[in-house]
Parts: sequence; structure tokens; C-alpha cells
Amino acid sequence: MRKIIVLALSLMLVVGLSAGAAAQDIKLGLAISTLNNPFFVDLKDGAEAMAEEMGVEILTVDAQNDAAAQLSSVEDLLIKQIDVLIVNPVDGNAVVSAITAAKDAGVPVITVDRAAEGIEVTSHIASDNVAGGEMAGEFIAEQLGKEGKVVELQGIPGTSAARDRGKGFNQAMDKYPGMEVIARQPAGFDRAEGMTVMENILQGNPEIDAVFAHNDNMALGAMEAIAAAGRSDEIMIVGFDAVDDAREAVKEGKMAATVAQKPGLMGEMAVETAIKVANGEEVDEYTPVPLELITE
Repeated sequence: MRKIIVLALSLMLVVGLSAGAAAQDIKLGLAISTLNNPFFVDLKDGAEAMAEEMGVEILTVDAQNDAAAQLSSVEDLLIKQIDVLIVNPVDGNAVVSAITAAKDAGVPVITVDRAAEGIEVTSHIASDNVAGGEMAGEFIAEQLGKEGKVVELQGIPGTSAARDRGKGFNQAMDKYPGMEVIARQPAGFDRAEGMTVMENILQGNPEIDAVFAHNDNMALGAMEAIAAAGRSDEIMIVGFDAVDDAREAVKEGKMAATVAQKPGLMGEMAVETAIKVANGEEVDEYTPVPLELITE
């Protein structure tokens, strides 16, 4: 009996060591669109923390919002023999080349936050951006009594986030005849650009009741422009992402609301899914990440 117990314990130790070795042997690549946006910094931090917790290696590259740079950085990750690629696309169409390169190398691909256009991936992890845009639009309509003039600051053209958030927002606007979107302009998901675009819109539009920005960076830029024009009391601002600066602006009453994604959780879920893929497990084609409207 003693020999059997010792043998069983030895087998358990061997299995445990093998599982640990398997985890250590997994190498993930994380290709981020830009780390100039605090949202994607949180996503990266969540992914890297989960990778450390699970005992796997993760290599992170930053495209700095350059689609060509993202392709080049993905090619570098493939040379380093990653097992799974997690990519947050700069552009949903341009990223197809990078995904094709990974698939040609036999590397499964997971997209996170933004989707790829016209190509299949192993899994996509993101918030429902259409639902989030609609949530923002409904909030604005309710706050204005379903009647008012609204500006839409759009994200980078070609990204699924800009397209889907805009789609949901405009679905909400279309429900109410009294709601009018008087200006739609892209501002690149960028704070400085959001401020410049909003300054120009303010000059040509003396009547604006609300601004919906496809992300908080643009919302914060718009907030600065509106404050500089002395119109903060006239115009409500709603953003998207719930980054720390936007949450603080909501608390201080400078922004009315922001749609909260959970980028850290998104990063964690991407790594968990990637590990399953590396181990040959089945994963869902799409995993939604919950949303919440922050108003205080």
C-alpha cells in the first residue's frame, strides 16, 4: 500500500511539473494600436498581469496608430515564434495583412476591442460598441427631453469601434424627431484633435446642446474647447471608455457621462482565451465584455 501511495504522489508531481512547463512554454504576442491612449494602456496592463499570473510569456508591441508599423511589428513577433497573436487593430481593413501573415505562419489570431474586416479570426473579445453608442444616445435624448442639437465627434475612420459606436448612437437619434445631429466630424480618437475639431464646430454653430464623442480622449478635448469658449453651462458632453480623467470630469460635473468599458478585463480575457487556444481548447468566436454608463 505504501508503494502505491508513493507512486501516486510521484505521478501527481510529474503531472504538476508538466503543466507548469507547458504554461511556461507558451509565448503570446500582443499588438496594440497605440499606447498614447490610456484605454489601451489599461488593456495592456490587464493582459500582462494575467500573463504573469498564468506563468506565460507575453511580448507587447505598440503601433502608435500606424497601420504599416503594426504589420511590421506583427512580423517581428512572428519571427520570435509566438504561439498566439492578440491584436488590437489600428485599422480593421489594414490589419488583414498582419492577420494573414500570422495565419500563414500557423499562428492563431485573437482580436481585442476592435475587429478585423473581411477575415476570420479564432476569437474576438470586445464590448458591444453598437449597444454602447445607443446607450449614450438614449441618455442624451432623455437629458434633453428628446429635443436638441447634438454634435458627434467620430473616431478613426475604418475602425470597428468608430463605426459601431456611431451606428448605435445614430440609431438612438433616429428614434426622436426632435433630436438633430448638426455636425459629424472625425477627430482621430485624439484629445488634441478633439479640441481643435470642437473649436471649429463651435465657431459655426451658436446652438449646440450636447456632444457625443466616440471616446473619452476626444470628449476631454471637446470639454476644453467648450470651456475656453465659455459655453460649459450650455453643452453637455458624453464620452466613451471611462478613462480616469473622464471619470473625474463626470464627478466634477464637467462631463455628463461616459460609457464604461473594462479595458483591463478585456486584456485579461484575451490572455485567458489565448492560453486556451495554445493548449488546443475550444473557445467562443465572440466574447462580449460588459458595459456601464457612468453618470456620477
